[in-house]
Amino acid sequence: MNHVPSTISDGSAPDITVRSGSGVGRTALAAFDRALLDAGVSNFNLITLSSVIPPGSAVRLVQDDLGGIHGDRLYCVLSAAHAEQPGEIVWAGLGWVTDPDTGAGLFVEHHAGSEESLGEMIALTLGDMVESRGGGFGGVETLVASAHCVDRPVCALVLAAYSVVSWGADAR
Repeated sequence: MNHVPSTISDGSAPDITVRSGSGVGRTALAAFDRALLDAGVSNFNLITLSSVIPPGSAVRLVQDDLGGIHGDRLYCVLSAAHAEQPGEIVWAGLGWVTDPDTGAGLFVEHHAGSEESLGEMIALTLGDMVESRGGGFGGVETLVASAHCVDRPVCALVLAAYSVVSWGADAR
């Protein structure tokens, strides 16, 4: 895939990339770090956002390189699910809707013990959010990830990366 930088430097709307990962570790935090590595975002400081997609944005499913350097800030919407009991399966997911004319939209993040439950929560939440805003958004899109705990903690995550910002003098 072609790399399209997601860094915002001119005030324009972000190119939002949605990606997933899963990981196993000796602790839940180590499993989370492995899942971040699997998603290609392990060396960023995550700054989580709520749920609003700015007008003019493009939302794409990719796992490409975000650019940036170790320690840069990554503005994102994040869903993560952890399991530590052998046999436990967890699901994490993001759902989103966008206005086909403006690109404005909404994200929701959920986690659950089954894919069916996760899908239902995403659909219900977005349905309520769209209704409370008077409609006008397209169909629901989703990306989900799962992890199965065998003998060590696991993490499943889905992340929408808005932008990478350095700590330099010109950083916001």
